[in-house]
Amino acid sequence: MCSHYPPCPSADAPDREASHVISAHPDQGWSLLCNGVVLFEDTGLLLPDGTVVAPHRAPLQLAA
Repeated sequence: MCSHYPPCPSADAPDREASHVISAHPDQGWSLLCNGVVLFEDTGLLLPDGTVVAPHRAPLQLAA
């Protein structure tokens, strides 16, 4: 899918979220990345093969 240089990380790479956004839909809460990954605003992912990656947002730190 990626046609620019340097190429984006593949969908199975650990840094897959570093890929360029090719279609953003902030009103719906998701973006399509150059490597075919759908990134949701809660940091969950949908990989091109249908695999779901649970949200991995850092836990909220409450003031003491």
